[in-house]
Amino acid sequence: MTPWEMVAVLVAGLAGGAINTVVGSGSLITFPTLLAVGLPPITANVSNNIGLVPGGLSGVIGYRTELKGQRERLLRLAPASLAGALTGGLLLLNLPEATFTVIITVLIALSCTLVVIQPRLNRLLAARPRRAHGGPWLWLGALAAGAYGGYFGAGQGILLIGFMGILIDEELQRVNAAKNVLVVVVNGAAAILYALVADVDWLAVLLVALGSTAGGFLGARLGRRLPASVLRAAIVVIGVVAIAKLLLG
Repeated sequence: MTPWEMVAVLVAGLAGGAINTVVGSGSLITFPTLLAVGLPPITANVSNNIGLVPGGLSGVIGYRTELKGQRERLLRLAPASLAGALTGGLLLLNLPEATFTVIITVLIALSCTLVVIQPRLNRLLAARPRRAHGGPWLWLGALAAGAYGGYFGAGQGILLIGFMGILIDEELQRVNAAKNVLVVVVNGAAAILYALVADVDWLAVLLVALGSTAGGFLGARLGRRLPASVLRAAIVVIGVVAIAKLLLG
C-alpha cells in the first residue's frame, strides 16, 4: 500500500468501528476500501473481519453501563453466535464469491424490515408473555446472524437488533449493547478461523484495527445518547445504503 492508501484504510476503520458500535454494517465502509487499495475479495473480507474485532471490544466497553443485568441472557446466546460464526466462516472459505451479493442483500433487507415493524409488533405482542432471553426463536436468530457474520459481517448487527427487539422486552439501547457483545463473539471466532487457514493481509488488519478501536469508543459515546426513534431510523438508513452499495456494485 502507498502512504495515502494506508491513511484511507485507517480512516475507513475509524468510520467502520463507530458505525458498527451504534448500528452495524461498518464493513460496508471498510471492505470496499480494502478492495479499492488492491486486496483480493476473500483476503479483503477476512482481513477486514480480523481488524474490526478490537473495535468491537472498545464498543462493548463503551456500552458497559447498558450491559448490566444481561449476563445470563448473553451466556445463553453466545454459544449460538459462536456456532454460527464457525459455520459462516467455513461457508466463506468453500462457497463461490458470487453468492455474496444475493445472501447479504436478502438478510439486510429482512433485518431492516424487522426494525421498522418492531414497535407495531411489540404492541401486538404486549398481551403475550415474552421470555427474558427470547426463548428458542432468539437462539436460532443468534445462530443465523452468527452464520451471516462469519460469512461476511456487514449487517449482522442490524439483524441481531431486529430479532432481539421483537423477541425480548428490553430498551433499544440495552439491546444494542447486547448486540455488540454477540458481534464480538462472532467476529472473534471467525477471526481465529481465518488467521489459521485463510490468506490474511496483516498490514490491512493493523490499520483497520487501529481505526476501529478509536471508532468503537467514539460510536459508543455518540450512540448511547441517541433516542430510540433516532437509533431506529439510523439502523434503517444504513441498512438501505448497504443494500444500494451491494446492488450497484
